[in-house]
Amino acid sequence: MVTRRDVAQLAGTSEAVVSYVLNGGPRGVAPATRERVLAAIGQLGYRPNAVARSLRTNRTMTFGLVVPDNSNPFFAELARSIEDVGFEHGYTMLLGNAMDDDGREATYVRALVDRQVDGLIVVPAHGGTRGWIADLAQSAVPRLVLDRDIDLPEATHVLVDHEGGAYAATTHLIDHDRRRIGCVAGLDGLHPTVDRVAGWRRALDEAGREPAALVHVPFGRAHGYRAGRALLAERDRPDALFVASDEQALGVLRAAAEMGVRVPDDLAIFSFDGIEGGAYTVPALSTMRQPVEELGRLAVEWLVAKVADPAHPATRLVCATRLVPRGSCGCPDPAGGDSTISEERP
Repeated sequence: MVTRRDVAQLAGTSEAVVSYVLNGGPRGVAPATRERVLAAIGQLGYRPNAVARSLRTNRTMTFGLVVPDNSNPFFAELARSIEDVGFEHGYTMLLGNAMDDDGREATYVRALVDRQVDGLIVVPAHGGTRGWIADLAQSAVPRLVLDRDIDLPEATHVLVDHEGGAYAATTHLIDHDRRRIGCVAGLDGLHPTVDRVAGWRRALDEAGREPAALVHVPFGRAHGYRAGRALLAERDRPDALFVASDEQALGVLRAAAEMGVRVPDDLAIFSFDGIEGGAYTVPALSTMRQPVEELGRLAVEWLVAKVADPAHPATRLVCATRLVPRGSCGCPDPAGGDSTISEERP
């Protein structure tokens, strides 16, 4: 087994200097010496003992992330963004999938704290008793909440302007001269459903239009499909729908196709999230794109700053969404559902 002493001997320096190179301090190392140490590490295939290093530095160089359901493309893309940014900063990520289950969510939060992660990011499941809040509040681990606004002491919140995004989407449908604009929302009373429904209502109120049907169902394709079947079977069916998630909208598109309802001619659809798959439906989904890359970067960079300085204050950051008009609302539908793809097409 290769040791730090072996590296020092090959590099012609002391074990302390090898330690300084590996840990980035506490003392500086001359560039030429640093290169010799790195070359020796590469030649010998030396790998530092992570456990011993964490005991010395009081850091594990890991972040924990708990999401409601990692099979949901939005959470999968968000987790990828967080992992990528964390990797840039030298951190690896441990992922817990709550499966929208209170007990499972609490188990993951407690397990990650017990593993002494340097920071914890939680996207809380919809609803739930959140029994883990009291446990986490008593812990010293830096904590950050994504996409939900909950009462967690000393936690930073990184949120999206759900209400503003829903307002913009509904206003866009109104600009297409749609008269009966319904809404397929998430579960009633839960954040971010409340904000998205509020944005839909505000846009209609300002335009002097009565809301069409409002249906609350869980986020998911099957639920969107069933909601779409029910709404499109009504005698006075909507001529447009604001759908609170792309996953639900995929189900609505399927329902419309089966029932012979043409999108966007008979039914305009505008959804929310901006998952990659929404660009490849026919027609492509018009959507309010959440800034996944920005969310991941803000979350990780705050945790990195908190680890470096425990006095770094908690904050509340709200990010804007971006309107992406495509074929499902009646706008031009570029090849592949994305203008950049269209530009690259031969």
